Amino acid sequence: MKAPLAERMRPKSLDDYIGQQHLVGEGAVLRKAIESGTIPSFILWGPPGVGKTTLANIIANQLERPFFALSAINSGVKDIRETIDKAKKQQFFGRPNPILFIDEIHRFSKSQQDALLGAVEKGIVTLIGATTENPSFEVISALLSRAQVYVLEHLNKNDLIKLVDSAILTDEYLQENSITVKEYDALLKYSGGDGRKLLNTLELVCNYDEDGKVVITNDSVTEKVQQNISLYDKGGEQHYDIISAFIKSIRGSDPNAAVYWLARMIEGGEDIKFIGRRLLISASEDIGLANPNALLMATTAFQAIQAVGLPEARIILSQATIYLATSPKSNAAYLAINKAQANVKETTNLPVPLHLRNAPTKLMKDLNYGQKYKYSHDFPGNFIIQEFLPEEIQGTSFYETGKNPAEQKIKSRMEQLWKEKYRF
Repeated sequence: MKAPLAERMRPKSLDDYIGQQHLVGEGAVLRKAIESGTIPSFILWGPPGVGKTTLANIIANQLERPFFALSAINSGVKDIRETIDKAKKQQFFGRPNPILFIDEIHRFSKSQQDALLGAVEKGIVTLIGATTENPSFEVISALLSRAQVYVLEHLNKNDLIKLVDSAILTDEYLQENSITVKEYDALLKYSGGDGRKLLNTLELVCNYDEDGKVVITNDSVTEKVQQNISLYDKGGEQHYDIISAFIKSIRGSDPNAAVYWLARMIEGGEDIKFIGRRLLISASEDIGLANPNALLMATTAFQAIQAVGLPEARIILSQATIYLATSPKSNAAYLAINKAQANVKETTNLPVPLHLRNAPTKLMKDLNYGQKYKYSHDFPGNFIIQEFLPEEIQGTSFYETGKNPAEQKIKSRMEQLWKEKYRF
C-alpha cells in the first residue's frame, strides 16, 4: 500500500524544505545553528501542516544524531522515562546528544513535562517540541526557560503553489498521470495554509480521473473536496470560521446555534481547552458586568473539562455555552479598556498625582508623596470624593454602563456617590 502523498513528499534536507525562510533561509537563525552543528533545545510553535515534524527530522539527519520521537497523545510518563534511558545508552564520549522530538507537547501534563526537565537540564537529550498552542500557556516555565521558541508561519501562496508543482513533477505516482493545473485558488483555499492538507487534497483530486488525464480547476476541486473531506478542519480555515460562528451565536443570545457549533467542534476533534478559553473571553467581552457570574461559570467549566476530559467534558461545555448564550449581554468592560488603552497611547506617561503616590521613605514623605490622600474607609459609607486620574485627563470617561438591569444598578450607585462626575 502506497504512503499518502504528503508523506511521500516529505523533504530530506533544508534545501528541499519549503517555507519558514525566516528560520531556515540563508543566514537565518535556525539554519545558522544547524550549520554550526550545535543546536539548543527548542520548541516549534505553529499551525498544523507547516513542517514542524519534517524540520525536526531534517535536523536529526543533517547533524547525524540519534533521533527519538514521542507523541503526547499516546505517551505517558513511563514512555518518557524509557526513551530517556535509551538516549542515555546512545551517549558516548564526545558524541552529540540524541534528539528527542515530542509532537503536540502542549498536550503533556505537568508531571509528564517534569519528567523531561531533568534530561534537558543535564544535556542527556536535546529537546525539540512541536505545538500548535501558545507554549507560554501550555509548557511549564522551568522547561520553557531552557528552550528557545521558534514561531512557524502558515505557508504563503507562493510556497503552496511551489509545493503543488513540485509534487506533480517529482512524485512517482502523480507522474503516471497527465496533470494540468489551470487554477490554484480552490486548492489553496481548502488547504488553509496547511501543506499536508494541500497535498492530500491534490492527491484526492488526481485519483478521481481514471483516464490518466487530470485538469485541475476551481470547480473540479470544490466538487470533489466537498464530497470527501470532513466538514471541520481544526487547523485550517474551518477552524476559524466555526469558532467565529460559535462566539457570534453566544453574543447573539442563540443557545441552539451555539450548541450546534459546539457540537461541530467536538465532533471535529477540536481541543477542548481551546473552546474553554474562548468561553472565558466571551464571558468578559460579551457578557461582562451584565452577569458577572458568567465569568465564574466559564472559569469553573475550564477547570472542570481539564479534570474529566472527553467525552464527559462535552456536557460541561454545553452547560457553560447555554448559560453564556442565555445571559444578558454587555461589552462595556471591553469598550472601557479599549478606550483607556487608546488614551494611554495618546497621552503616554502621565505623572501619578502626588496624593496617590507610595511613600515608603522619609524623603518621599518630605516630597509630599501620599499627602492629602483620603482613606475611603475613614468616611461614611466608605467613600469620599477625591481625584484619581492624572490632572491632564481629569473628567475623561472610559466606562459607560450597559443598558441592562445589573449595570443600571451600577449606574445608579455611581451617580449617587459621585453626583455630577458620574453622569453616564
